[in-house]
Amino acid sequence: MASIPALLRRYPFVTATLVVGLVGLLLWMLGATSWVQWLFSGFALVIAAIQLVGMIKNLRRGNWGIDILAITAIVATVLVGEYVASILIVLMLTGGEALEDYAANRATRELNALLKRAPQIAHRLQTDASQPEDIPAGAVETGDLLLVRPSEIVPVDGDLVSANASFDESSLTGESIPVERHSGQAVLSGSINGSTAIRIRATATAVNSQYQRIVALVEEASASKAPVVRLADRYAVPFTIVSLLLAGTAWAVSGDPVRFAEVLVLATPCPLLIAAPVAFLGGMSRAARNGIIVKGGGVVETLARARTVVFDKTGTLTEGRPTISRVLAEPPFTEAEVLGLAASAEQYSSHVLAASVIAAAEAAGLESEVADTASEVATFGVVARFGTREVAVGKLRFIESHAEGTRAAPLSGGELAIYVAIDGHFAGSLLASDAVRGNARETVEALRSLGVRETLILTGDAQATADHVGTQLGITRVQADCLPEDKVNAVRALEARPVIMVGDGVNDAPVLAVADVGIAMGAKGSTAASESADVVILVDDISRTARAVMIGQDTVRIALQSIWLGIALSIGLMIVAAFGLIPATVGALLQELVDLATILNALRAIGGRRDAAAAATRVASAAAARGVAIG
Repeated sequence: MASIPALLRRYPFVTATLVVGLVGLLLWMLGATSWVQWLFSGFALVIAAIQLVGMIKNLRRGNWGIDILAITAIVATVLVGEYVASILIVLMLTGGEALEDYAANRATRELNALLKRAPQIAHRLQTDASQPEDIPAGAVETGDLLLVRPSEIVPVDGDLVSANASFDESSLTGESIPVERHSGQAVLSGSINGSTAIRIRATATAVNSQYQRIVALVEEASASKAPVVRLADRYAVPFTIVSLLLAGTAWAVSGDPVRFAEVLVLATPCPLLIAAPVAFLGGMSRAARNGIIVKGGGVVETLARARTVVFDKTGTLTEGRPTISRVLAEPPFTEAEVLGLAASAEQYSSHVLAASVIAAAEAAGLESEVADTASEVATFGVVARFGTREVAVGKLRFIESHAEGTRAAPLSGGELAIYVAIDGHFAGSLLASDAVRGNARETVEALRSLGVRETLILTGDAQATADHVGTQLGITRVQADCLPEDKVNAVRALEARPVIMVGDGVNDAPVLAVADVGIAMGAKGSTAASESADVVILVDDISRTARAVMIGQDTVRIALQSIWLGIALSIGLMIVAAFGLIPATVGALLQELVDLATILNALRAIGGRRDAAAAATRVASAAAARGVAIG
């Protein structure tokens, strides 16, 4: 926490006001009352002039604020001789700005924590047995072998070379449970190594690593404040008019101009100006703690009003990793024979499904053979020879050209087939499916409970596959066989707005940019998708989409509650002051309490207790799933 001298230097207007107040108190004690009046009145008018300049600049930019109330209150109290009230109003204004800044820094500490934790040093190894050389993280090149010591931050993205390791990814994903990684698996920069030293092979430079992309997103998010002001400005003009009418009426009825000043002292707009920025920054901070980077307060507000959510299918609603679900062997071939030989041949294929076939064979305990020769026909299939046996694996038409009697496999919704021929005979087929995420249906239902009227799948996949996924998840509409431009046109045509688009790939970047709110699944998605999106989910968890909407709604609700709390307290006190029951000096002190109540209420948007309770529930659920008792 900053020291008091540092705070006084940081907020010079507050410091100047306190100094003037102390000097005035000293003069009063010496009996120089007239000097006190001139000092307080002169200083107050100087501050009013500074506020007036700022108000004119805002008006020229088209921002209709309520600074006129504060300026009018200062001038009015000076004119009627309430110079003590005038200095209290000045303290309230300058102190309010300082409190807003301090609260904003408090609310964004989770965002700033990412910037402070950026990896600086890497330990490069020339060989496995060599002594590490300390180099700047920015000097790491792809392919470098790096040592990461216990509790150190991983400097760049890489693949784990050591047998296994445990990492704390909470700053990236918001999950407090350490994750296990095994040799060959990807390790993200910014994660914290566990209790043993490990080696990784760099797969990206520091600039292109996950952590630096997150840092760039955080900087963009924290710099965006403009939309926040608009929420408060909706109430600015009506509040100003009501305040001036009350003050004017009190003056007209009582015939006392002091009554005008007493009412306006309680109408100073600090609660209205402070509430929305603090609440929205608190909501952005809460989202960051949950592994969700939101690029601006305006995005938070739009999330809260979302009425349609559009999903990409592959990698968003589904795992994006097709797995072999069934092996259909044609006699006399066995399932193990078909799968084993298909995996042996797929070692020489670059097709996206080759890895799925190989993984299925390994899971079944089948060892792949080394081919004597192998050739691939791009996008169609591969042919490999193992001694006297020839194996062909690929699409239906490709296998038809290698084996008579080849026939299409019976497919259920969402499946696709890989066909196998052995020695010129149709040997069978491997059926693969891209499993729907376990919590995808729960996410759709949660969004519906949050007020989303329509859900839609836009995908380049086949209609039958997309329909199968849509039916499983209870999606309202499904549009398949889409090119990127088709997705853009479909989103633009939607009537129930605002529209959220959720995607993860390069082909989703255009539609993420045109949606009212684009959400990128950034854990595995492309940089293009993340840069085009308004929200980036840092963990591979579709349920964070619903959580982002929930945080948006919580934030807007708290912001509005804080605004109305400030307005209600101010108007109530103004009405009392209109009857002459609150002197101007007392009114200025009461308004400080209104400011404090507004700020404290707005800080609820940070949501620490709610997130802690939710995290505890997730940890308990995870432990129960592993059969671990929580004591």
